[in-house]
Amino acid sequence: MKILLANPRGFCAGVDRAIAIVEKVLKRAGTPVYVRHEVVHNTFVVERLKTQGVIFVESLEVVPDGATVIFSAHGTPKRVYEEAAQRGLTVFDATCPLVTKVHIEVDRMAQAGIEIVMIGHAGHPEVEGTMGQCEEPMRDRIHLVETVADVERLQVRNPERLGYVTQTTLSQDDAAQIVEALIRRFPKILAPKKEDICYATQNRQNAVRTLTGEVDVMIVVGSRNSSNSNRLRETAERRGIAAWRVDSAAELLPEWFDGKRCVGITAGASAPEALVREVVVRLRALGADEAHECDGVVEKVSFPLPKNLQGAGFGQN
Repeated sequence: MKILLANPRGFCAGVDRAIAIVEKVLKRAGTPVYVRHEVVHNTFVVERLKTQGVIFVESLEVVPDGATVIFSAHGTPKRVYEEAAQRGLTVFDATCPLVTKVHIEVDRMAQAGIEIVMIGHAGHPEVEGTMGQCEEPMRDRIHLVETVADVERLQVRNPERLGYVTQTTLSQDDAAQIVEALIRRFPKILAPKKEDICYATQNRQNAVRTLTGEVDVMIVVGSRNSSNSNRLRETAERRGIAAWRVDSAAELLPEWFDGKRCVGITAGASAPEALVREVVVRLRALGADEAHECDGVVEKVSFPLPKNLQGAGFGQN
C-alpha cells in the first residue's frame, strides 16, 4: 500500500500565531495563564499547553480579577472584551487576523444599517465571536444560516439592505450552494469584499480533491471539534473515497486498509506535523510503503504578533 501526503496540510499561519502568543505570554507572565476556549481545536496542542501551566476556561467568570487571559484564535464577542476590561484582566488576543477581517466586515455593515446573514455552524466559537460583533442595539441585524433550507425560511426586514459573511473554515462546496441560494432569494445581497473562507481551508480542501483521484482511503489528522478537519473528511467522502478523521495514530483500525492500494494523509489546520508522522509510522507497521510528499501550493503567509507582545525581546515570530 502506497502512502501519499497531501500538500499543504497541518498548521496554518493563524494557528502558528495563536500558539506562539500563548507560549510567549507564559514566558512573560508566568503561570497560571488563562485561555478562553481552546486556543486552537486540537487535543494534542491543548494538552501540551496544559502541562506548561495554561488553564482553559469557557467563561471569564472563573478567571480571578486581575489575571492574564488569552482569547482564542476563533474570535470573541465584544461583550467578553468589555467584561475583561471591567474586571481589570490583562488580555492578549489570539484571534486569527482572517477572522478579524470578518469581524470588521460585520461591524462595517451593521454600522451602515445593513442586515447581515452569517453562513456557519451553530455553536461553533467562531460563529459565536462573529455574531457577537453585533451587540445591542444591533443584535437583531444578524442571522445565522447553516443550510439552503435555512435560507428559504429566512425572514429579513429589507432585502434591499442585506449582506452576508461566512465562517472561515467552511466547506467551499457547502458555502457556494448557500451563497447561490441567498442570491436567488435576495438578488441585491452584498458579498464580502474578499472571500471569507480562509486561504488555508481552501488550499487543504483543494489538496484533498486532487488526492481523491489517486487514493482509495483518506486519513484526516485532526480533532473532533475541528471544523476544517471535519470538512476535509467530508470533501473526500463526497468524491466516493472512504475517509476517517483521527486525533492520533492510536485511533487507526487495521480493517480500514484491507485490500487498499493507496492511502492519502492530510491534516487539519490546527493539527501538528508530529501527529502526521506518527500516523505514517503506524501505517508502515501495518505493511505500507514509505510515504511520498505530493506537490501542492506553497504557503508563505505569516501574521505578526499583537503589538502588546512585540518588543522587549519577544519579537514577531
